[in-house]
Amino acid sequence: MTKEEYQKFAGVYALMLTPYNDDLTINYEAYKEYTEFQAATGVGHLFAVCGTSEMANLTLDEREKLAALTVQYAGGTPVFATANLEPSWFAQVEEVKRMSQTGLDGLIFVTKGMHDDPERQYTYLSELATYTDLPLFLYEFPGIQPHKMEADVYKRLVDTGRFVGIKDTTCTMAAIREKIAVQGDSNVLQANIPLLFEAWKAGARGVMATPTSCGAQLFQKMWDEFTAGDMDAAEKTFQHIILLDNAIDSGFNRSAKYLVQLQGVKGMKPISRGNQTLSEARMESIRVYYAWAKSNGLAY
Repeated sequence: MTKEEYQKFAGVYALMLTPYNDDLTINYEAYKEYTEFQAATGVGHLFAVCGTSEMANLTLDEREKLAALTVQYAGGTPVFATANLEPSWFAQVEEVKRMSQTGLDGLIFVTKGMHDDPERQYTYLSELATYTDLPLFLYEFPGIQPHKMEADVYKRLVDTGRFVGIKDTTCTMAAIREKIAVQGDSNVLQANIPLLFEAWKAGARGVMATPTSCGAQLFQKMWDEFTAGDMDAAEKTFQHIILLDNAIDSGFNRSAKYLVQLQGVKGMKPISRGNQTLSEARMESIRVYYAWAKSNGLAY
């Protein structure tokens, strides 16, 4: 893969939420509307079936259907989705094959809690990659601990030619810089919001982060400003992103769903299959944030 081919995987990845009916079945009609909403923000990519999607609480059939629907309604925006959540090796191989047939532009492999055994982590991921021809991202998914990946393992996986980047969740500049130092033509994407601007200045090449689920247009704006070299404008937009992050921090992902609902996706109810709670006070805080953001042209 050429340097130019790797570059198309840089940029903003908007994470996808999963809307539910009151009985906690998936509201697929609302998901269609939400996918169109996310694609309309102008982001470079959509990330379906992720932690923000509550992927750990979805069946394989549900994950497969959500991936296919995202592709169907994304309007041509490239779509990636997680593809190795099943418990056994053989089930994961089948999962990879099924997800590869949904029309996705690439797959994402979680690191499966193997941080304490780097050689096993490398072997597992490089072998799983042989069951698809799609481009692959890595994901330090905190839901399966210990979730991190050492920089040298990342480099070895990139050197196989199968992996185009990683969603880094190490949350320290030292660890972020270690991966950036070995990324080569690949793409270290940042998930930590407070460190986002510093990570980009250090050489990170995009973002996969929870607030993109409800404010992706801000991230695309910041990325466009940053890549154009307008650091002052990018920093100002980053300040707005920090406000968004703080607004939805408590009660996520119900908080993000509520903000999406305020922005017009009425079927996105602030409910989930998880144990998050969304207090009356937090909802009022989000309403105030939304009114301010909309009046300043920062939200729909």
